[in-house]
Amino acid sequence: MRAQFLSALLLLAMVAPVRAAAPDWIEKSNTYTQKVLELDARYQPEAASHWGMDQFDGESLDLKAGLYERNLADLEALRAGMKAAFASEQDGKVRQDLEILIMSLDDRIESAKLNHDLMLPYFNVGEFMFQGLQTVLDPRNKPERQSRAIERLKKYAGVAPGSEPLTELAMARTRERFDTPDLTGPYIEELKKASANTETFISGIADMFREAKLKGWQTAHQRLARQLREYDKWVATELMPRAREDNRLPEPVYADNLKQFGVTMQPRVLMRRAMQGFAEIRDEMQVIAKLVAREQGFPSDNIHDVLRELKKKQVLGDAIMPLYKSRLRELENIIRTHELVTLPARDSIIRLATEAESAASPAAFMNPPRLIGNQGEYGEFVLPLRNPNADPDEVMDDFINEDVAWTLTAHESRPGHELQFSAMVENGVSLARAIYAFNSANAEGWGLYAEAIVKEYLPLEGQLFTLNSRLIRAARAFLDPMLNLGLMQPGEAKAFLMNEVTLSDPMATQEVDRYTFKAPGQATSYYFGYMNMRALRLEVEIALGPKFRQKEFHDFVLAQGLLPPALLRKAVLAEYAGAPS
Repeated sequence: MRAQFLSALLLLAMVAPVRAAAPDWIEKSNTYTQKVLELDARYQPEAASHWGMDQFDGESLDLKAGLYERNLADLEALRAGMKAAFASEQDGKVRQDLEILIMSLDDRIESAKLNHDLMLPYFNVGEFMFQGLQTVLDPRNKPERQSRAIERLKKYAGVAPGSEPLTELAMARTRERFDTPDLTGPYIEELKKASANTETFISGIADMFREAKLKGWQTAHQRLARQLREYDKWVATELMPRAREDNRLPEPVYADNLKQFGVTMQPRVLMRRAMQGFAEIRDEMQVIAKLVAREQGFPSDNIHDVLRELKKKQVLGDAIMPLYKSRLRELENIIRTHELVTLPARDSIIRLATEAESAASPAAFMNPPRLIGNQGEYGEFVLPLRNPNADPDEVMDDFINEDVAWTLTAHESRPGHELQFSAMVENGVSLARAIYAFNSANAEGWGLYAEAIVKEYLPLEGQLFTLNSRLIRAARAFLDPMLNLGLMQPGEAKAFLMNEVTLSDPMATQEVDRYTFKAPGQATSYYFGYMNMRALRLEVEIALGPKFRQKEFHDFVLAQGLLPPALLRKAVLAEYAGAPS
């Protein structure tokens, strides 16, 4: 889907459970937020399913005629209602949540208008359908919930009563804008790679239904497969001629993307800060690289040579999961010994990605649990071992060596993303703060910060890969804007990542895909969020002096839900540190 749909999925995938014992203000706040949830579910029930609202599991994305006008009118009417509620509300915390909801609606209305006025719509329906069905067919779901995926499949294929094939609706929504002058078409590389993945998603959907041991899906799946192949032909004949060769988005759209992902710094200012950070991280890496080279007898102590030597210590096949689970246990011991953060009294989940999951997301990721009506499900750290979108002859060696497993596990599992979701499942926050205050900068900023707080306790090789992970995030924060401001070409960015950050060809490919069409702007959020977290911690240390305890600080941060940096800073300084914000 286009960036706004991806952004919506990121935003709406994260919601805290409604608890009977919630404070009165949360109950009241949630009644307001429920109105926004219901509106979103009406247009994108796949996101509602992801939250855990299983009453929408059999429904399909709304791409019917008048989509933009209908959705915009509903958003504006809802915003007016929220503003009226804000004017009469007396409870300070509820007012703050109403403010969050109004700001979210403002941003979404502005984004919808920008994309409608400037962009020719394109829908990557194969990937979208795979992910929409994956939510319901998730093995963590009970069989009765999984069975509803057949209803959604039939609606995707247009064989359910009153439904139309989603591919035909997607073509109609794009065609109706063909005659609008000066719209920016989709990036040609996005179209090529989407079509190249169609068969992978067709097979991936069938595999999920077989694994769930469901019956009665095959006929609809066969029809859907034909429709997706026809959609690819339509893309090639009607949309490819309108595609752009240049990856750049219109500057207002790119600026809006940054805002939606929580990056409030001007792109060129962010680039300068990130370049400075890149240079300093590289200097620190060189010191450790010399020590590692001396200890292990490597012929060269150059950073890149040392990293390439360490990458040769590969762990393959059945040994991969034991390695990552071992690293998780060791990290948990570090966290407890050094009192970094409170750990849940249960195991964290790690699994390998399927081929279709790897095509959709070739980098490691956290697969969040259902968070409305959660019945003990928790997030999964999902590890892809290859990039189906890259040259099949090139090996993606970035995740399969002994030492990188330290930092990747810290980021995706503990003390990183898995703890963020655990806190939301087990503690609960208001729906407004969990969903509509969330942005990528806070989520990914914590993940990168989590790597930093365990770094000093790791072996030297683990420390080197932790710094290399930070180097990648700093590189993202200037490469993504450079590509989208026309200051660099995709091939140059890929070469930089392979030569200066030591990424494999497939990993560098997925990075450039991310910056240019998967989610332009999102990759900058890691380093931006990390800088905010480090600065916030220092502010608290200054305010508390010798009273500062990092475990208490980290527990408080996690208890706030996924607030954006500005709101998080305000809460931490006022409520935790007792300092003016």
